Amino acid sequence: METVRGIFGLLFKIYVGVVFLATLLFFYIPIFILLSRESWKVAAFKVHIVWCYAFRFLTFYHVKYKAKHPLPAGPYIIIANHASYLDIFLMYSLLPNHPFLFMGKSEILKYPLMKTLFKRLNIPVFRNDRMKAAKSFIQAKKALENGWSIVIFPEGTIPDDNSPHMIPFKEGAFKLAKSAKVPLIPISFTNNYKLFSDPEKILGPARPGISHVHIHPCISAETVATHSCEELMQLAFETIDRPIQAALKPN
Repeated sequence: METVRGIFGLLFKIYVGVVFLATLLFFYIPIFILLSRESWKVAAFKVHIVWCYAFRFLTFYHVKYKAKHPLPAGPYIIIANHASYLDIFLMYSLLPNHPFLFMGKSEILKYPLMKTLFKRLNIPVFRNDRMKAAKSFIQAKKALENGWSIVIFPEGTIPDDNSPHMIPFKEGAFKLAKSAKVPLIPISFTNNYKLFSDPEKILGPARPGISHVHIHPCISAETVATHSCEELMQLAFETIDRPIQAALKPN
């Protein structure tokens, strides 16, 4: 039975890959044009939202909010656990009214089409180059000052093993929040790892379904200002992890 599920998952991953590539090619030109001017970037963000909904429709992914607390006026830093590439794809449809940029590892620049779109709209982080990493931090702070929110997965990567258990957070998101004096918005994805596992895990789980999402109360700018990075990391980790652990308990 596990082998049958694995084969189905592999076929579905191939299907999702084809849909992603097809929709990327479809939306590439309008996004590319809109990213040619700084003043058009918000319009490019809106096209990303349409792309996200099209992707969800074609891959049969739906979202169920297990918690959805109201968001403050932006900008702010959005932090979430990262157990699946689905976390990225879904984000635009979760927060369509709050323009944001992703701050993510520079490895995505290896992919030709994604390189152009990611670099023009989002912020690549070169973790092995301290000078470039510092420039990314400055770029992110400037984006916050200009009204953009920032999405950061503080684990820094999709954990290789033991999903959906999180690995320790890196402090970059929390340093940025303190430096820019903005709130943090914690988000938990409790079952995306079941819906679309790492493509490198050939027979790993993948299927259409409903993503369970918790949008937690914000960690206010006042709390950010009065707590150390270590305290904020612990608070954010516990907040995001709580519904993940609850979902793992047998009913």
